[in-house]
Amino acid sequence: MIPTKADMYKALEERHGKELQKKFASASVAVCGLGGLGSHIAFALARAGIGRLLLIDFDRVDITNLNRQQYKADQIGLDKTEALKENLKEAAPYVQIKTYCKKLTEKNIPELLDEADIICEAFDDPECKAVLTDTVLNRMKGKYLVAASGMAGLGSGNIICTRKITENFYLCGDGVSEVSEETGLFSARVMLCAAHQAHIVLRILAGEHDA
Repeated sequence: MIPTKADMYKALEERHGKELQKKFASASVAVCGLGGLGSHIAFALARAGIGRLLLIDFDRVDITNLNRQQYKADQIGLDKTEALKENLKEAAPYVQIKTYCKKLTEKNIPELLDEADIICEAFDDPECKAVLTDTVLNRMKGKYLVAASGMAGLGSGNIICTRKITENFYLCGDGVSEVSEETGLFSARVMLCAAHQAHIVLRILAGEHDA
């Protein structure tokens, strides 16, 4: 039996406190890219009681995603936006979710992300990362951007960290390790970076702005 919305909210209040949970519930967070980083970021935020998630990706679930992303084998071929929405609703049935199955561009970013308080960059393509970062920081003043760089390989998880780059820009990862023929992506290390991103979102909403 699925708990009522009131019961689930009460349980979150007991864990986080009434005032903090109220801040989480009233927040809107965008997750741009729904792969190994984005799918885990979305789950962490939904479980924390974030009120509204904007999920953005133009890709479909592939068998190669299953080693590190929050999808199921029977979802192969589905749009990632709809597959992740379905999975999130199983864990957090009352989170409001808006999906955009499209590629973000310099032109559409301001419109699509306007309602988000905080924007999470979770792309694996350097060009997409650059376009989102440049557009948000230069054209969407006042928005918080939480990005990632460096989470590939089997290096120590202890070097993954969160750095505050500017007043509204945070960067998570080790800043070094990139995907190559010799260095792949492993679920546990990618999840560590995603957890850093989700955690700084919660800290920002709580009024804690240091990294």
